[in-house]
Amino acid sequence: MQGEWILSGRDACYNSKLFHLYMYDIECVDIGSSKDPFLTQVLEFAVVFGNELDAEVLSMSMDLFIARTMITKASLVFRGSIDITESQLASLKSFHVRLMSIVLDVDVEPSTTPWDPSKAYLFVPVVGDNSVDPLKEIDWDLVEKISKTDAWNNPLQRARPDVYLGTNERTLGGDRREYGFGKLRHGMAFGQKSHPTYGIRGAVAQFDIVKASGLVPNRNAIEIGNHLDLTKRKLMMADSFIGVEDLVGRIVTAAHSGKRFYVDSVRYDMTAENSFPRKEGYLGPLEYSSYADYYRQKYGVELIYKQQPLIRGRGVSYCKNLLSPRFEHSEANEGESEEALDKTYYVFLPPELCFVHPLPGSLVRGAQRLPSIMRRVESMLLAIQLKDIINYPVPASKILEALTAASCQETFCYERAELLGDAYLKWVVSRFLFLKYPQKHEGQLTRMRQQMVSNMVLYQYALNKGLQSYIQADRFAPSRWAAPGVLPVFDEDIKETGSSLFDNERALGVTVPGEAQGADGYEDDEMEDGELESDSSSYRVLSSKTLADVVEALIGIYYVEGGKKAANNLMKWIGIQIDFGPKELECTTRPSNVPESILRSINFDALEGALNIKFEDRGLLVEAITHASRPSSGVSCYQRLEFVGDAVLDHLITKHLFFTYTDLPPGRLTDLRAAAVNNENFARVAVKHKLHLHLRHGSSALEKQIRDFVKEVQDELSKPGFNSFGLGDCKAPKVLGDIVESIAGAIFLDSGRDTAVFQPLLHPMVTPETLPMHPVRELQERCQQQAEGLEYKATRSGNLATVEVFIDGVQVGIAQNPQKKMAQKCVSEGGPAHAKRFTFAVRVNTTDRGWTDECIGEPMPSVKKAKDSAAVLLLELLNKLYP
Repeated sequence: MQGEWILSGRDACYNSKLFHLYMYDIECVDIGSSKDPFLTQVLEFAVVFGNELDAEVLSMSMDLFIARTMITKASLVFRGSIDITESQLASLKSFHVRLMSIVLDVDVEPSTTPWDPSKAYLFVPVVGDNSVDPLKEIDWDLVEKISKTDAWNNPLQRARPDVYLGTNERTLGGDRREYGFGKLRHGMAFGQKSHPTYGIRGAVAQFDIVKASGLVPNRNAIEIGNHLDLTKRKLMMADSFIGVEDLVGRIVTAAHSGKRFYVDSVRYDMTAENSFPRKEGYLGPLEYSSYADYYRQKYGVELIYKQQPLIRGRGVSYCKNLLSPRFEHSEANEGESEEALDKTYYVFLPPELCFVHPLPGSLVRGAQRLPSIMRRVESMLLAIQLKDIINYPVPASKILEALTAASCQETFCYERAELLGDAYLKWVVSRFLFLKYPQKHEGQLTRMRQQMVSNMVLYQYALNKGLQSYIQADRFAPSRWAAPGVLPVFDEDIKETGSSLFDNERALGVTVPGEAQGADGYEDDEMEDGELESDSSSYRVLSSKTLADVVEALIGIYYVEGGKKAANNLMKWIGIQIDFGPKELECTTRPSNVPESILRSINFDALEGALNIKFEDRGLLVEAITHASRPSSGVSCYQRLEFVGDAVLDHLITKHLFFTYTDLPPGRLTDLRAAAVNNENFARVAVKHKLHLHLRHGSSALEKQIRDFVKEVQDELSKPGFNSFGLGDCKAPKVLGDIVESIAGAIFLDSGRDTAVFQPLLHPMVTPETLPMHPVRELQERCQQQAEGLEYKATRSGNLATVEVFIDGVQVGIAQNPQKKMAQKCVSEGGPAHAKRFTFAVRVNTTDRGWTDECIGEPMPSVKKAKDSAAVLLLELLNKLYP
């Protein structure tokens, strides 16, 4: 992918010094029962842009998943325009870079950092007094203090201190995403056994490096410490004194480990001479007699101020993705209290081994929310830009939904819209081909439709419009997010091109790119299909199916928001030509030329009564019930009508399910659609309405198939709630499903393309309550609950089928492979003398009862049906054992 374009406004004014201040409005809707004070002790922030944001960005509200018991919503509020001097801008830049380098764990210097003109904004702290003058809302004192402090000269206080200590984590095989802000920093703490300083001796050696570097003062040279007066409530830190009141709530950096901690409290009841705690569950002799002994043995340091109270701290977590739900409810934690789920772990540190970090704890906690918020803002700006390019009024928030893949793991994705768009696209293209090419038969029309709507074709349309630049396909990872002026680690070697946006008194606006120029410039000829190169040294992989799905999702969104006109406009913009003139429409009004003798031979009263529809052109109905096996008598067979009817039914049913079950997850919606739109279901609809009695065909073999299937369906109907899942001996004859589709096509043409008139044909429609779960799927979900998952692996060699069953990757079941051949008389000349019959066995070891059981299904003509049969029997067994 080339170019993640970010549009801060429509017309950036680079020569202006007027900026726009937007406050982050973060509202804790419900903090629950949590007693964690750090959830609310955060500083407020604002963001400075060079031009005004679109109103749709300001109307957007997003959920932040900060804590299990906390419901938080965030939005942006415009506070006003401000005039910033060059010196103020330089201070804001320095503050922004210092803050985000720590939050994102990227070591950069404000004076040398590159600035991307397409992504230029600054985070600023605010005092929160809602001043009339927006310029006074910025906390300038904090900005100056953070920007100019000498503490940044200490490498331990900056990001990635391991670089300065000669223990580059890349050489250790570590991934910086696993060691974010507050995680283990030094090579000694990575736990890599291949590292030469691994273990206690390594920890001592590593701390010697810290001491030799001068980062920790020589204890023998500190005479002032001998006059320490605890009554004045001051503590001796690694490099200075600090009052207890000033220390609580701050961040400290442990010189011996490089870890950072929030100071929760100062424990006056604990000193370095207190007993060192045992490991949980350990009953052996104490390894360390005291905290002082621990640091003596572990790091080779002799504490001087052993009488100082210890600091109680909690680790500073790395910056998290707050857009994805991280606290799913499960049966495993159902019985636990919220306090147990939110359990916090503390450490106790001697003050003399800690540096006070220049960034306040509340500042960092507030800043850790900013990457997730800006990710959503940037995504919305991309959606707004695409909306402007398409030039049709649809909410940008809905376009963003169509651009967001399920792999992002956010609270919305394109899958529901993609399902609707797929059905609508199929219907519109089928109608277009049917009307434009009246002489083409069903096979030709199907091939032509495939050439217009296949995934590869839609993929090319997406590339031509540059949609890959807008799609959100990856779960947001703050460690890979590029804040303005702070590039992620894998982008550190990017060469700075051009001058900085801020070097020439430019505004914080961004470049406004023109419309995408097509596939050239987006895809490298040497890259694999679907792998699109980024502007940076990294790569992002977008499959061709993802791009095709986004095209269908956009069609679905535009259909929902603006109906057929909006969807057709979107398809025209994409490049799908579906326009036809009056000449093509004329064929739908021409009466069919059916011989009168055939019309008299059909009981239209009974047929139209079954359909509850009165046809204007009964010739269409005759064509809809005429099979290809019927000798030609001036009436075409139903195949062309079946082609358009299949698309009509798919669209109608999908639209009904989409708008009826608005809160249904995409997977469940897909299950409903699959249960309603399939030949097996349509065949049963034909039997229910007795349409098979009116079928015109000339095959005795087909007649027998229909008769056997009708009998099986009638037997099923006598058993309420029973579903054979196609395991019966009689497979639904395709012709029965076909005539339902062909009749739907005939109704569509006869009623002037009104799809609503034949909805009664499909009622009652399947619902989430009446949808039966397939036995294989039900077995899988049941085993996931009882035995942590079920997996089938099947192979076939010749006529022999072999199946293995695995639970959690461990083979717990037998591969059942016998094949039974049952003599079966041919029903037609030239047929097989013997039909293959497979059996399938499932053997499961339960984790709680310690037994193994096996169920062997009925002999079936295919491996799939044999698997289904075995699953049904095993489910019955599990239901008895686990009622």
